[in-house]
Amino acid sequence: MIEINKMSDEINLSLYDLLFSISNITDMVNSNLNNHHEQVAYISFRIAQELELEEEEKKKLVLAASIHDIGAFSIKSRLKTLNFESNNIFEHAEAGAYLVNTFEPFSELAPIIKYHHLEWNYGQGVKSKGKNVPILSHLLHLADRVAILINNNINILSQRDDILRIVKKYSGNMLNPDLIDVFEELSAKEDFWFSVINTGIIQKELRRVFKVWKLNLKLSDLLDLSKFYSRIIDFRSNFTATHSKGVAVTAKEISNLLGWSKIKSIKLEIAGYLHDLGKLAVPTEILEKPGKLTNDEMNIIKSHTFYTYHALDSIEGLEEIKEWASFHHERLDGNGYPFKHHGDRLSVGSRILAVADIFTALSEDRPYREGMDKNKVLMILNSMAKKNAIDIDLLRLLEENYDQINRARYLAQNYIKADYNLCANK
Repeated sequence: MIEINKMSDEINLSLYDLLFSISNITDMVNSNLNNHHEQVAYISFRIAQELELEEEEKKKLVLAASIHDIGAFSIKSRLKTLNFESNNIFEHAEAGAYLVNTFEPFSELAPIIKYHHLEWNYGQGVKSKGKNVPILSHLLHLADRVAILINNNINILSQRDDILRIVKKYSGNMLNPDLIDVFEELSAKEDFWFSVINTGIIQKELRRVFKVWKLNLKLSDLLDLSKFYSRIIDFRSNFTATHSKGVAVTAKEISNLLGWSKIKSIKLEIAGYLHDLGKLAVPTEILEKPGKLTNDEMNIIKSHTFYTYHALDSIEGLEEIKEWASFHHERLDGNGYPFKHHGDRLSVGSRILAVADIFTALSEDRPYREGMDKNKVLMILNSMAKKNAIDIDLLRLLEENYDQINRARYLAQNYIKADYNLCANK
């Protein structure tokens, strides 16, 4: 469990739920990727057991496996990793390592993720002198390759010999020969194969393992974790790279003007960073489309708040943050999406996030238009308030303090833009 220690209102969060709330959504982007991270984490764990790795090494490996492809931002990039012999797929590993390094408690996972597609002969050869390639990277590489060889349409035991034959073919060049020997021993166990295709069993076993691994965080650490997640969400596109930062800072400014407590304001800021979590299930190609979206594409976009809700709903202890984050496209008149909640169901936090999201979206550049000026932004927001879409009192507060709020948003988004440029160049 993750324990968040505060002076009051202690929250215990599951490390398993936190990690897989992210990776399972990224796997939704294509049916071929379903539960890929969980499967790779489980295979990694079973090989680590065979190797009798130290508990701390086992922990680092499984944690890295749980988020190993977070740097693959597009469908094309993700699907490319599903080709066993794919070349030039290191970019997503380096981007993933950069992202992980931004959250200090996970920074030790960065080298494992960075080199998880490095071939064994390259990792051991002259070209890699001076590089300390972790053996855990090679183990993760093997587990990843085994996972993509599994065909869900064929009896798993009938595939066993072929999978083993293929990985042995690459022993000593692409894959670590010592690890292949260990995998061959594991492969003889039918229970491994029966388990590796059963999502329910994988989740049960991983939950049992994660239960003994603890990461003690303060509320400020949870805020840092939400910033880490927002980078994974937003860095998929140049046009969304700074969005969550802008929403979070805008929401925080509004809550401060309302006189909210520090703890409550931080929780709202966290909700701002997580509000677009469900966009991980939206293809980058849609996010970056320069023209008008088709009906089908718009329907995919509308699913993102639904996925935000259910991803956060799986994490006990984030109930208030979940509602604030996932209701930001609901409207007071009940014409929002996806739940069609009316005003009496929408808390002040949800209403703040709705205003902050629209304000930020209108102010920033998008593929189809440049960011709007103050007059245009306020004209649109006032039109929405008159139609009872957004809270008019919050709009008046924004209007009265526009320059202060907009400056905070602008500076925050410029700061995160520089971070995005560093990640994009990895």
